[in-house]
Amino acid sequence: MSFGNGGPFGPGGPDSSTPDWDALADESEARGRRRRWLLIGGGALATAAVAGIVATAVITSNKGGDLPRPVTLPTESAAPKPSFSEVSVPPPPNPRDYITDPKKDTAALTPAGLFPDQNMVLGKNSYPRRSTAVTDDCTAGTYGALGSVLKHNGCKKLLRATYAKDGVAVTVGVAVFDSKAAAFKVKAAGKPGLAPLPGDGIGSFCQGSPCTTYANATGRYAYFTIAGNLDGSAVTNASTKALQIGRDGGQYAFHRIWQRGTDQAAKAARAQS
Repeated sequence: MSFGNGGPFGPGGPDSSTPDWDALADESEARGRRRRWLLIGGGALATAAVAGIVATAVITSNKGGDLPRPVTLPTESAAPKPSFSEVSVPPPPNPRDYITDPKKDTAALTPAGLFPDQNMVLGKNSYPRRSTAVTDDCTAGTYGALGSVLKHNGCKKLLRATYAKDGVAVTVGVAVFDSKAAAFKVKAAGKPGLAPLPGDGIGSFCQGSPCTTYANATGRYAYFTIAGNLDGSAVTNASTKALQIGRDGGQYAFHRIWQRGTDQAAKAARAQS
C-alpha cells in the first residue's frame, strides 16, 4: 500500500532529521509560561522580603525618629498636696461652769426666769404652779436651823415656787451663793427647813404635821423641797402622792438650775461663732 509523499509521520517519515516545529513551539510556549510564573512568584517573595526589611528598619530605627515617646506621668508622691491652716476650734462651753462661777452666771435671777412653766412636768406627772416668791433675806423663807445655816454661808437670794394637785402640794426653794463651796456646806449641814409657800387656792400646809423634805446642791445653788397633804394629815410611807410630788419637786429644781447653765452656755457659744 502506498501512502504517497511523506507518509503518516510527515515529510521524511519517522527517520527524517527534519524537526517537528509544532511540537517544539508547544514545548517552548510551555517553558515560557513556567518561566513567567517563576518570575512572578519570585518577584512577590522579593517584594515581601523588602517590605519586611523596611518595616523592621522603621521599627528598630525609631530611637530618635517619628513615633512619639511615652509620656512620664507624675507619681502620687510628686503630686502637690493640699495644705490646711491649723485652726483650733474651742470646745463648747460647759453649762456647769455657768452655774458655778458668778462672773459667768449673769442671767437675771427671778421666779419667772427660774420657774417659768405654768406646770411642773416630770415624766407622766404634771402639777400646776400656784405661787412664787423671792427674797434677799434668806431667813425669811425658812424655819428652824436652816435660816442660820443659809445666812452663815452667805446666801444671796432665796426663790420659792409651790405646785399642787390631787390634795398634795410641794414648795421648791433655791438658795443662791457666791461659790460652789458655800452651797455644798449648806447641803452637808443637813438642816432642811424650807417654809411652805401658800397661794392661789392653796392654804397653809405642813403646819404642825409631819411632811417630807429634801435638800441637795449643784453648782453655786442649794435647793430644797417640802411636800405634804393639803388636808393637814401626816405624811407616812403610805402617802404615795405626797412622796411622789416631793421627789418630783427635787428633780424639777435640779433641772431648772441646770437649764439656766445650758441657756447661758448656748448664748456664749453663739457669740463665739
